Formats: sequence, C-alpha cells, structure tokens
Amino acid sequence: MASLVLERHFHLAANHTTVRRELLGGLTTFLTMAYIVVVNPQILSQAGIPAEGVVFATCISSAVATLVMGLYANYPIAMAPGMSLNAYFTYSVCLGMHVPWRTVLGVIFFSGVFFLILTVTRIREQIVNGIPDCLKYSTAAGIGLFIAFVGLRNAKLVVSNPATFVGLGNFSDREVQAACFGLVLAVALMMRKINGAILISIFATTLLGILRGISTWPRAIFSLPHPSYTWLQLDLRGALRLGLWEIIFVFLFVDLFDNIGTLVGVCEQGGFIVNGKIPRVGRALMSDAIGTIFGALTGTSTVTSYIESAAGVAAGARTGLSNIVVAAFFLAAAFCSPLATAVPGYATAPALILVGALMTESISRVDWKDFTEAFPAFVTILATPLTFSIATGLSLGLISYTLAKVAAGKFRQVSVLIWILTALFILRYLYLAAE
Repeated sequence: MASLVLERHFHLAANHTTVRRELLGGLTTFLTMAYIVVVNPQILSQAGIPAEGVVFATCISSAVATLVMGLYANYPIAMAPGMSLNAYFTYSVCLGMHVPWRTVLGVIFFSGVFFLILTVTRIREQIVNGIPDCLKYSTAAGIGLFIAFVGLRNAKLVVSNPATFVGLGNFSDREVQAACFGLVLAVALMMRKINGAILISIFATTLLGILRGISTWPRAIFSLPHPSYTWLQLDLRGALRLGLWEIIFVFLFVDLFDNIGTLVGVCEQGGFIVNGKIPRVGRALMSDAIGTIFGALTGTSTVTSYIESAAGVAAGARTGLSNIVVAAFFLAAAFCSPLATAVPGYATAPALILVGALMTESISRVDWKDFTEAFPAFVTILATPLTFSIATGLSLGLISYTLAKVAAGKFRQVSVLIWILTALFILRYLYLAAE
C-alpha cells in the first residue's frame, strides 16, 4: 500500500528511480548541506539573534521549504537559508547599516510576500529575464568574494592594518592554524568527492580546537528546541520605514537569480529540462517564497534552493521523495542546538571561503571582450567585497551598465526595467549625499 501511494504521488517509475535510490539521494543531499545548521547560527548570531533560536529557525524553515518543493513541485531540490543572504543580513544590514535584527526579519517577511506575488503573477520570471546576463553573473561572483572575505576575516587570515587597510594574519595564532587545517582538509575531501566534506571539516576543526585548548566541549549533544527566542520576533512596522525598500529589493534580486540559477543547474543535471524549459517551475519558485515567509516568522534569513542538491541527484535522486528524507534530517537536527552553537567561528570560516570560491565560477560566463559588458561586471565584482555591501555592488553595477551602454551608443540594449532601476539608484545616492 505504501509503495503504491509513493508511486502515485512521486511517479517513481516514470522518473526511472526507486525508493532506495531516493533515500540514498536524500541522505547524500543532507550530508552535503548540513553545514548550514552550524554556519547559519554562527553568522546571524553576530547580528544579535540568539544562536539557539537560529538553529531551530534554520532547521524548521529548511524542513518546511524542502517538503513544499518535494510534495508540491516533485523535484529533488533541497532548501535552506542562503549563504549569501545571511551574510548580507548580518554584515551589510545589521552591522553596516545598524538596522535591528527584528526589523530585518520584517524585511525578509515582506520580501517573501513579494516573492509569492511575483511568482503567482509570473512577473518573477520576467524580471529575471530583464536583468542583463553580465550583471547576473557578476553579482554571483561579487557575493562569492564577499563571503570568502568574511571567511578569511573570521579565520583571522586577513586582519586590519592601519597602513594598508588589510594585511595577512599571524600564523602563530592557534585559531589561524586551526582554520588553515580545516581549509586544507575540506579542499582535500572535496577533491576526492567525499559527501559531507565541509561538514566533516567543520567538526574536525572544532575537535582540533578542543584538543588544543582554544575551544571547549559542548555542554550536551541534544536539547529541546528554543523557538521562543526568535519565533514571531520580526518587526513589521519598522520594516516599512522609508529607506528599507532598497534592502527588500536586494533580498529579492539576489534570491531571484540564486534560486533560478540553482534550479537550472540541478534540473539540467537531472535531465528534467524539456524543450529548454523547467516543467512545474512555478511550483518550484513557490517553495522558496513559502520558505522565506516561514523563515522570517521563525527567525532566519531568506530561504532558497541549494546547489548541493546536485550531489543527491548524482547519487540517484530524481523525485521529491528524496526531499522527504532531507526534511526529516533537518527536523532531527533541530534537537542538536548545543552541538551546533558550540562550533567556533574559526571552524566555520573554511566553509565560507569554499562556498565563496564556488560562487565565483560565474565570472567565466561574462563576455569580457565587450567592454560595455565587462566594465559593469568588473564594478559589481569589485565593489561588493570592498564596500562590504551587496546592495552597493549591485547598484553601482546597474548604474555603470547603463552609462557604458549609453556612452557606446547602444541605447536599445538598455531595457525599461534597467532605466527605472538606474534612475532609482541614482536618486538614492543623491538623497544620501544631501543628508
């Protein structure tokens, strides 16, 4: 009876898969992305959010969004809070702009509602198609450098220097040594295509730190979740203040392309694309909208599709049944808060560096021979890490794109959407200059 129900809902035979392959694929996907349970609380806690609450929010929002993707869209693509967006949440908005974390959760909630509206009305796909490719690729690469820089800083491999702004860290520092060990280990495991390479590296580095006396053993392994720390703590009224709309737009923009890029990549690998299109793409996009709204309510940043799902597809996953397995593991992980919060920053730093490195792959797709494409891409890639702001990198990239095309006489290549966004960003900088 159970096999018939699974076959009827997930169409296992039509997708040339079995229950066993789906279970193995789901386990593989979870192992490759389980590091988010540790890394996300590390990042968001720096914004002032209680780490125990973020562990719960990360696990429950990931489980819900992953279930929606599996049951509603029937794709083996797992969901969790995005690495680039949690960094933007903490370092650019909370620490850089001094916006309270409860207010930013309100911003996340509204961005999720906009996701939902744009998905239902199919405007979301039109927006994606309206942004120039050079800005799509350069934004991803710029975010990758931004995340890698944060990782290098957390590892103390890059430190402030009054003469040169930044400089190389001190290798006599035991935390630096531990971070270097974790980075080398993670790279070695990834080169050998070992599932869970980043997660193994995090725990091995933490163990090394404990043995060397720079960290302490967790007080426990399991505990009951603490949802009250972050549940319904969002400030919706504060999020509607004038001046936060740009932040909402950045969350929208980054997740738009992050999610679309992941969907295309995983679906291409799994052979799901038909005639150049992704079947049930509206349902797939609905998953991150629901996940983002739920994540804001529980206390975490934007939820999006994870490229690590490709590991599960490579292991045989072809339907949403594998997502049920991933969601079950995330729910179980919600009871491991003491273990997750005991992991030090130097142990998670290699994960940030490696994720950043993987995101810079998109640089190769920029048309560097066309300077009207190359220059905006260069500005975006450079400005994002140097200004410590994804929003600034994106806005300067859009402005430079329009100026470059106009200077070259290529007016027709600037769409109405780009003209509107350019005007808004220029007005934004004029407003800041007049303050």
